[in-house]
Amino acid sequence: MGCRGEERRRLGGGAGGRLGSSRRPGMGSPGGRSSPSARGSLQHLLLFLLFVGPFNCFASYSRATELFYSLNEGLPAGVLIGSLARDLRLPTTGGQRPAASQPPLSFTLASRGLGGQYVHLDNRSGELHTSALEIDREALCMESSGSTVPGEADTVSLSSSSSPDSCLLLLDVLVLPQEYFRLVKVKIAIRDVNDNAPHFPVPHIRLSVPENAPVNTRLAIEHPALDPDVGTNGVQTYRLRDNYGVFTLDVEENESGERTPYLIVMGALDRETREEYVTVIIAEDGGTPPLVGSATLTIGISDINDNCPQFSDSQLNITLYGNSSLGTHVATVHAVDLDLGSNAQITYSYSQKVPQPSRDLFHLDESTGVITLSSKVDGNTPRLHRLIILGNGPGCIPAVITVLVTIIKVMVRPPEVVPRFIANEVEGVVYLKELEPINTPIAFFTIKDPDEKYKVNCYLDGDGPFRLSPYKPYNNEYLLETTKPLDYETQQLYEISVVAWNSEGFNVNKVIKVQVLDDNDNSPVFSQQLIEISIEENNVPNAFLTKLHATDADSGERGEVSYFLGPDAPSYFSLDKTTGVLTVTTQLDREEKEKYRYTVKAVDSGFPPRESIATVTITVLDKNDNSPRFINKDFSFFVPENFPGFGEIGVISVTDADAGQNGWVALSVLNGSDIFVIDTGKGVLRAKVSLDREQQSSYVLWIEAVDGGDPALSSTAKITILLLDINDNPPLVLFPQSNMSYLLVLPSTLPGSPITEVYAVDKDTGMNAVIAYSIIGRRGPRPESFRIDPKTGNITLEESLMQNDYGLYRLLVKVSDHGYPEPLHSTVMVNLFVNDTVSNESYIESLLRKEPDINIEEKQPQISVEPTHKKMESASCMPTLVALSIISLGSITLVTGMGIYICLRKGKKHHRADENLEVQIPLNGRINLHMLEKKPVEISNI
Repeated sequence: MGCRGEERRRLGGGAGGRLGSSRRPGMGSPGGRSSPSARGSLQHLLLFLLFVGPFNCFASYSRATELFYSLNEGLPAGVLIGSLARDLRLPTTGGQRPAASQPPLSFTLASRGLGGQYVHLDNRSGELHTSALEIDREALCMESSGSTVPGEADTVSLSSSSSPDSCLLLLDVLVLPQEYFRLVKVKIAIRDVNDNAPHFPVPHIRLSVPENAPVNTRLAIEHPALDPDVGTNGVQTYRLRDNYGVFTLDVEENESGERTPYLIVMGALDRETREEYVTVIIAEDGGTPPLVGSATLTIGISDINDNCPQFSDSQLNITLYGNSSLGTHVATVHAVDLDLGSNAQITYSYSQKVPQPSRDLFHLDESTGVITLSSKVDGNTPRLHRLIILGNGPGCIPAVITVLVTIIKVMVRPPEVVPRFIANEVEGVVYLKELEPINTPIAFFTIKDPDEKYKVNCYLDGDGPFRLSPYKPYNNEYLLETTKPLDYETQQLYEISVVAWNSEGFNVNKVIKVQVLDDNDNSPVFSQQLIEISIEENNVPNAFLTKLHATDADSGERGEVSYFLGPDAPSYFSLDKTTGVLTVTTQLDREEKEKYRYTVKAVDSGFPPRESIATVTITVLDKNDNSPRFINKDFSFFVPENFPGFGEIGVISVTDADAGQNGWVALSVLNGSDIFVIDTGKGVLRAKVSLDREQQSSYVLWIEAVDGGDPALSSTAKITILLLDINDNPPLVLFPQSNMSYLLVLPSTLPGSPITEVYAVDKDTGMNAVIAYSIIGRRGPRPESFRIDPKTGNITLEESLMQNDYGLYRLLVKVSDHGYPEPLHSTVMVNLFVNDTVSNESYIESLLRKEPDINIEEKQPQISVEPTHKKMESASCMPTLVALSIISLGSITLVTGMGIYICLRKGKKHHRADENLEVQIPLNGRINLHMLEKKPVEISNI
């Protein structure tokens, strides 16, 4: 059925050329609006079209358009074929923009088949480009003429013929949204380029030409060159590299355009002069530049019967004695025919001019031309015989030769030799087994004179271990026997003659052939007694190792050798009994076993059989099939901090089962190479610098082991380095921050109340970081009124404060760790001002700036420390105070103050020598003591 609204457009002249375009506005639904997703609407629209399509062409809603493009094959990806939007004159972002209420255009291939593999369609712009899959015209269209790819009927169609535009890619493109909907049929013609050279289907072409072929004879060459390209890019011409002056080539083209080369004979041929011509036939296409292909052309000249037999001589003169025995060779005639095969067959025959008596006396072999004596010569035999012999060839006039035979009559008869065989004899051949003992009798010979009037002697002529001796007491009897054992392997056949002659000089000889029979007296012999083989490991199953070779000098089945593995051979080796091919049926692993040594046997088929043994050694060559292997997947090393640089942290043990260069292992640090280094040869891990646990407590390294194979194999291992703490950091006092700070303690503070605390930390770990607090020096009106908790550092009031306890208290606190072997400590001064208020801050600050007069108590801090009295009590002024109180009760306050003053002065003088006290404030040396806040802190009971 036809559909209205169709339009065709053809675009050519390259990938994006356009010849023309026409546009008719389609009828769409004015109020319709497509979904933003073009693909979603496409699926629903296709289903709708499939259902209603047979009944309505939707002329009101769509149009079918055809676009034609053409491009060369073999273009790279991204080459522009054409712009569908531009060629269809649709509004795009580059031209007339659609209304704001209208969705953008969408171009979609209706099928993702074969055509979609070669092109790329931009869904928005409608531009059609070549894809990454290169288009090969020959692959697409060589065998697809007029056919459609199965399963791609709606999207791709391929066809081919001799036309350059016959190879087409057919694409169906849907244009959306509904306002612009149409089905666009895109045809892309693939133009041929000269990318294939001519090639002959066979590398060697043979042609036969009869030697009598006339000039201008034409012979078709059955295997013309093929070229997948079409048109002028196909095969155009043929030529010969060497025509020898007698050949040329012509090309005929049939109705379908196929070109067939013909060989033309340009000169006379003679097989007897030259029977073969070898040249090269070259096919050339019409591309630019042209491409060529070649094959070897052998022109054989076939024979015809153009030569006849010829004798080299016209006459032979032969003399024959009348006493010659029957079968004596008289002469041999030989003719030559230069032709071949049946054309050169020659037969010999007597001419009709030869009389019958001569024919009966002399036998002529018609195949060999040998003339022998066939009848006994007697007194009636003519002395001269003229034998005319013909050499006959097919279709030829016979050649003629004349043989003149002159017979010389002999009056004295030669001696006679009569054999009587002891050994087995058949038709004049004596059969003896090898290894027969010495003096084995062969035959008796009786020598006699037919005329019985001449003396006859005899002797043995020929080489061999034989002896002819008179057999006494009989006259003219001789015994032929062996002189040593016969050996078949040394010589199998002997030919000897028993010669008898009489006193008149006439002699006769009797030829005897001795055939030695083989016995199984030789064992098989290996060509090598030690067979050394090497094979790489990881071989394929049934891999060939070697072919054993053993020879047996015996003949027949006695010399037939079979091969067998020895009992010590592993089961996975196989030896072919007949051929001696040794194979290994499984894969060998050098790391399991490197050398194999076992025996093999060669056994003959004699009875009893004989055998020999050889040794096979197999060396399995190493392949780099094993990665370096660490003895542990994870290594852990415990190293004390402050370990000296380049000291040995630990040894990384790694092995490689391979051998030689494949087993050589190099170690390297994948991470942390700026701090750590590893000794490649020994595997010793070292740190370039001293390590501080407080900066980093542990390190995780990855060590790579690389072998020396090609390609190299590698493995990694995890190394954990844990730094053991060393007591190299004294406690760091964080509070109080200064020796010049102080706290206000109200006299009303109840005993047991916390006053303040000393807080310190230690960067070390374990017992090196366990801190104990202790007061090692005190100064004040009643300094024992305060105690410090050795665990927490909390300072509490022990006793109630009285009126005469007012004033400045200075407590020297020692903060010590529990490090081994030597604990480290820091000190801090805790200043407490007991008073109701701070009325004169400058006065307190002046007291703080004075060097404290404190007696240091050298006492180890305890976990639980009770308040103790200092040595200062030895210099106590209590008796003086009691005496003053008795004398002046009224002025007890003044006297008490004076007593305290005197007491403090005496204590300072008494302990002057022991006051070398260094107050440490471990605040990294950055705290300015004079800049710290010195405001009093009021302590109240809660």
